[in-house]
Amino acid sequence: MSNTEIFLLAMLLIFSLPYLVWRLGRTDYVAPLAIVQIIGGIVLGPGVAGAIFPEYHKFVFNPEVMKILSGIAQWGVMLFVMLAGIELDLKKVWTYRRESATTAGLSLGMPLLFGCGAALLLVAYPGWMGPKAQVWQFTLGTGMACAVTALPVLVLLMEKLDILRQPMGQRILRYASLDDVAIWGVLALILLDWERVGRQLGFLAGFALLTLVFRRLMARLPQSDRWYVAMIWLIACGFGADWAGLHFMVGAFLAGVVMDADWFGQDKLDALFKNVLLVLMPVFFLSTGLRTKWDMGGYAVFFVGGLLLFASVGGKLAGAHIAGRMLKWKRGEASIIGWLLQTKGLIEIIFANILLDKGIITSETFTALLLMAVGSTMLTVPVVHPKLNRAQHRGLVEQASS
Repeated sequence: MSNTEIFLLAMLLIFSLPYLVWRLGRTDYVAPLAIVQIIGGIVLGPGVAGAIFPEYHKFVFNPEVMKILSGIAQWGVMLFVMLAGIELDLKKVWTYRRESATTAGLSLGMPLLFGCGAALLLVAYPGWMGPKAQVWQFTLGTGMACAVTALPVLVLLMEKLDILRQPMGQRILRYASLDDVAIWGVLALILLDWERVGRQLGFLAGFALLTLVFRRLMARLPQSDRWYVAMIWLIACGFGADWAGLHFMVGAFLAGVVMDADWFGQDKLDALFKNVLLVLMPVFFLSTGLRTKWDMGGYAVFFVGGLLLFASVGGKLAGAHIAGRMLKWKRGEASIIGWLLQTKGLIEIIFANILLDKGIITSETFTALLLMAVGSTMLTVPVVHPKLNRAQHRGLVEQASS
C-alpha cells in the first residue's frame, strides 16, 4: 500500500471508531464525543493497540504517516487555542472584578497548591520529572495542570446542562476566563529560558507593539477580510513564540486573546469552533494518545493519575467553597461551580503536551495527566446534573413560599 492509502486508513480509524462508540454506546451523558475521541487516541496508541497488534500498529502509524498527522494536529490545536483566547471577555470580568478575582484566585490557587504537593511527592521517585526540568518547573507545571479549567469544553458542558446563557453560567465563564489568563501566564514563566531571555523579551515587546497595529487594522477591514488576516496573525504569533523558545501554542493563545469576538460575529465563531472540533481535533487526540506510555507499570501510572485527580477535584471544590462563604453564595452553588470549574478536557491535554515537548515531564507523567483529564471531564455532567436539579427545585420552593 502507498503512504497515501495508509494515511487514509489511519484517518478512517481516527474518525470512525470513536464516533461509533459514542453513537452506538450513547455515552453523551458521561462522555461527550470529544472525550470518547481522547480515549480512542489512547486505545489506538502504543500502550493498547500497539501492544496487542504491534506489527499492524507499526504499519499503519509509520513515521511518514505520523509526520502528516502531526502537521494536521498542530494546525488544528493552534486554531483551537486561538478560539479559546478569543472567547475571553475581559470587559465583563472587569465589571465584576471583586467577585471574579476572589473566586478565580481561590479556584486556581487551591488546586495549584494541592497539585504542587502531589508533584513534590513524585520528585522523590525517579521517572516522573522530565530530563530538562528543574524541580520548581516540574512542581509548578504539574500543579498548574491540576488547576487548569478547560474553557471551551466548559462552554460545551454548560450548553448541555442548559445554563450557559443563565446568570450562573455567565459567572462561571468569568471565573474560568481569569484562570485561563493566569494559566498561560504561568506557562510562559515555566518555559522561560534564561539563556534566551533577551529573545523572549524581544518577542513580547514586538508582540505588544504589533498588537496595536493589528487591532487598528482589523477594526477598519470588512468582516470577510478579517478572517484571512486573523489566520496570518495566528501563524506569525505562533512562529514568533516558538522562535523565542516559548511554544507555538503560547503564541496562538496570545494571538486570540487580543482579538474581539465582535469582529467576526459570535455565531460564526461558534460554527468555526465546532468545525475545528469535528475536522481537525480528532487527529490531535490520536497524536496525543500515541504519546501515552506505561513503561513504569500500569499500576503506578493509574495511582499517580488518581492522586492528581484528587488534587485537582479536591482543590477546585475547596477553593469554590471558601469563595462561597466569603461572597455569601446561595446553598449548593459552591459545589456546582467547583465541579464545573474542575473540568479539564482539552486545555489540560494541550498544557501537558507542551510540558512533555519541553522535557519538563516524562511520558509516564503525561499519561497520568491524560488519565486525570479524562476522569475529571467524565465526572462533570453526572455529578452536576442532579445538583442543578436540586438547586432549581429549592429555588422554585423558595419563590413559591415568598
